[in-house]
Amino acid sequence: MSIKVGDHLPEGKLAEFIETETEGCTLGPNTFNVSDLVKGKTIAIFGLPGAYTPTCSAQHVPGYVQHADALKAKGVDEIWCISVNDAFVMGAWGRDQKATGIVRMMADGNADFSKAIGLSADFSQFGMGTRSQRYSMLVKDGVVKQLNVEAGGKFEVSNAETMLAQL
Repeated sequence: MSIKVGDHLPEGKLAEFIETETEGCTLGPNTFNVSDLVKGKTIAIFGLPGAYTPTCSAQHVPGYVQHADALKAKGVDEIWCISVNDAFVMGAWGRDQKATGIVRMMADGNADFSKAIGLSADFSQFGMGTRSQRYSMLVKDGVVKQLNVEAGGKFEVSNAETMLAQL
């Protein structure tokens, strides 16, 4: 069953490739508890099938990078991209997309988080195994306030423009 508006995000872990060492975060992949990251924050999250894939690279990530300032002006503290890839791939893709410092590129390496929220998808027919469905959600202090899940093969409701219109 898929997560819905009003639900709390489940416990889970996501990894992020850290470019610059800070207190508590070493260079390279760092694993974080989702519940710790969302505490007291408003986060625009978008999930997608995979790094470097056509729609994800040409439209989904660039839209959130382009509209990041407008989202933040409407109260969003952070923007996350979640994909079933490892933290090294997500870090490299973030650099490629010029998203570093704008969108947190969060790796869900084994699709555990995507499964926990009920938004995993079987892409085995494309040789990609279990992935994430394409979606966006607005989360406030761990509670889902907006949820936009795409129909298979579509990119119509999970874009940055839709999220902006919902704020």
